[in-house]
Amino acid sequence: MLHEFKTFIARGNVMDLAVGVIIGGAFGLIVSSLVEDIVMPVVGVIFGGFDFSNYFLPLSSNVTANTLAAAREQGAVFAYGNFITVIINFVILAWIIFLMVKGVNSLRKSMEKEELKASEAAPPPADVQLLTEIRDLLKTR
Repeated sequence: MLHEFKTFIARGNVMDLAVGVIIGGAFGLIVSSLVEDIVMPVVGVIFGGFDFSNYFLPLSSNVTANTLAAAREQGAVFAYGNFITVIINFVILAWIIFLMVKGVNSLRKSMEKEELKASEAAPPPADVQLLTEIRDLLKTR
């Protein structure tokens, strides 16, 4: 069983997945910071101080705080503003991933075109040319 586990871990796909998950987590933090520190303040300025992060509905009569963090300490809250922020995070992340995939796909297409042009433009090797000539001579007889 230990040998099978070593074989499983040694496969490239498992390591690629692990690296992808780690980078994805770090990328998620970057997008969260982008939304919370850059996008939401601009949205707040445009809409006159509008800040989604502290919009909540208290679900308990004990909640009297004005900020979400303090309200969560007092009791249960329906944090719909935080949910809106998470939705904005997701949309921005999905857009960035879409642009990255689109860029990689266009890069692949251009590389495939270059490879196709190179293979079409390059003359066959001398041995292949010689064999082709021999074949053509044998056909004519």
